[in-house]
Amino acid sequence: MAEEEKKEVKISLKLPKINVWAISTVILAFAVIAVWFFKPTGPTGFATQVLPAEEAAKKAIDYINQNLVQAGTSASLVSVEDIGSVYQIITSYQGSRIPVYISKDGSMLFLSAFNTSESLTQTQTQTQAEFDAPDKEKPEVNLFVMSFCPYGVQAENLMKPVFDLLGTKADIKIHFIVNVNGNTIDSVDSLHGANEAKEDARQVCIMKYYTQKTYWDYLFEFNKNCYSLYRDDKKLDECWKQTAQKFGIDVDKIEKCAYGSEGVELLKADEQLTNQYGVTGSPTLIINGARYSGTRSSEAFKSAICSGFVTKPAECSQNITSSSSSSSSGQC
Repeated sequence: MAEEEKKEVKISLKLPKINVWAISTVILAFAVIAVWFFKPTGPTGFATQVLPAEEAAKKAIDYINQNLVQAGTSASLVSVEDIGSVYQIITSYQGSRIPVYISKDGSMLFLSAFNTSESLTQTQTQTQAEFDAPDKEKPEVNLFVMSFCPYGVQAENLMKPVFDLLGTKADIKIHFIVNVNGNTIDSVDSLHGANEAKEDARQVCIMKYYTQKTYWDYLFEFNKNCYSLYRDDKKLDECWKQTAQKFGIDVDKIEKCAYGSEGVELLKADEQLTNQYGVTGSPTLIINGARYSGTRSSEAFKSAICSGFVTKPAECSQNITSSSSSSSSGQC
């Protein structure tokens, strides 16, 4: 019995195997850095043994795969670079490239780093103050998701009433988190597999050829009826086609676009935008270039977007009734 209790305590102290490794907050970074600075590895508290870069990188990857990633998945090494005090390691995990840092003796792994010669940007400090996006005549709202990520779907559904309220007064767009490795749909990597990559492609094609209203109507209906079928090829295919036809979308036209070079090029544009903003998780909301990480509810999304108008339209004074997300910090 004593041994069982000891085992339970050990498990409770271990980091959960979720994508916490990709989380980059000020609090987490400070905690990790503080532990490193006060770790007595030598007379001065710093590393006394320097490992070769490749050996340190291997140690970091091994630790990440043993402790931080989801079961059944693994990270791989892209590159390692000596940046002075530490090694910077670029890892590849679930379609994203994520930088981590390791002390030169290989004893401490950093999940994030801050340059002390630079001030924190609005994006980095936003969690410490009320969100206020930079102002534009027509706010640019980019919601980055994966089409079969439950948290991304949740955010899309919460954004739908905001679009219904603001319409085209704000430019509210969905973008997909993918890796495009070639010129065919089969070369597109998405976290939840080939069916997700195809749906991502179908949706960017619908956005290109139909109005925003048609797209959002399709998206909301798709999430309601088809999202849960992503493992069933036949039922999913039938469901998205029925949904498209309901809103007057030409199925053949969308398939030709999505499964050909056109759809791949559209996803490449999303990939470039994802890299530009450093997006690693679904959902991620960027408003006028500023990252929003507050409450997930339709009203909260509306308020965040309305903070980005030079002159707020009357719709911003209207409340949207919806329940907040019960998993507001969840990401794929």
